[in-house]
Amino acid sequence: MSIVFRDDDQLVDPTVSCSSCAAVCCRLTVVLMPDETQPAHLVDVDPRGLDVMRRSADGWCAGLDRTTMSCGIYETRPSICRKFHMGGAYCRDERKTYAAKARKPIPIVAVG
Repeated sequence: MSIVFRDDDQLVDPTVSCSSCAAVCCRLTVVLMPDETQPAHLVDVDPRGLDVMRRSADGWCAGLDRTTMSCGIYETRPSICRKFHMGGAYCRDERKTYAAKARKPIPIVAVG
């Protein structure tokens, strides 16, 4: 599968904020790079033998703080999470896909 670049890849939707999203990106597969370490209880090995962030039974990343719906390991989060652009094309696509599957708007998490 090849990467398809779009005209809007570099555009960021300023209305998208981690503080007003239900952490949709925390449902994606997060592959750990060989030099990255996370606590063992947060790591699984996928069928290809890659270390990935473990997911809870309902599909959410095990590093997600369910009280705040924010990253519970933010300071030590994997590099792929650091590179994920909030409001970028991939973020917008994942939010759209999640909303379509849920057949409802993305839940908003109350802030403050």
